[in-house]
Amino acid sequence: MSKKLAIIATKGTLDWAYPPFILASTAAALGYDVEVFFTFYGLQLVKKDLDLKVSPLGNPGMPMPMGMDKWFPVLGTAIPGMESVMTSMMKSKMKAKGVASVEELRELCQEAGVRFVACQMTVDLFDMEPSQFIDGLEFGGAATFFEFAGESDICLYI
Repeated sequence: MSKKLAIIATKGTLDWAYPPFILASTAAALGYDVEVFFTFYGLQLVKKDLDLKVSPLGNPGMPMPMGMDKWFPVLGTAIPGMESVMTSMMKSKMKAKGVASVEELRELCQEAGVRFVACQMTVDLFDMEPSQFIDGLEFGGAATFFEFAGESDICLYI
């Protein structure tokens, strides 16, 4: 009987997209049975058309280029266009370091048999349509998650 990993993904920014997909794909590669439950802003991670951004304003721990985190005021990250600049910089750095894209990690998870479940209540709350999401995504409520998580060896909230 294989071990089980249950993950709740609640964040929808580029930087928060990586942890659930990296952990899920790694666990699947190690033989775990894995389910990721996407709720609230985490639903952004399973949309067909990804438009994920980095929010430097909401993440004071983010390392900034040129030591900006030491001298650039936090309020400066609210300057119009700063989010786009930081997102572009983050994507460039990841590409330069050979880090897989979110799309690649997501596909890897699906190929490895990771079960993706979208929170139906949140889909309804935000007036989203099932056609907006990737193929293979299941829809279910909290009870669906607990059926799996209740028997999991590890449960993570990301």
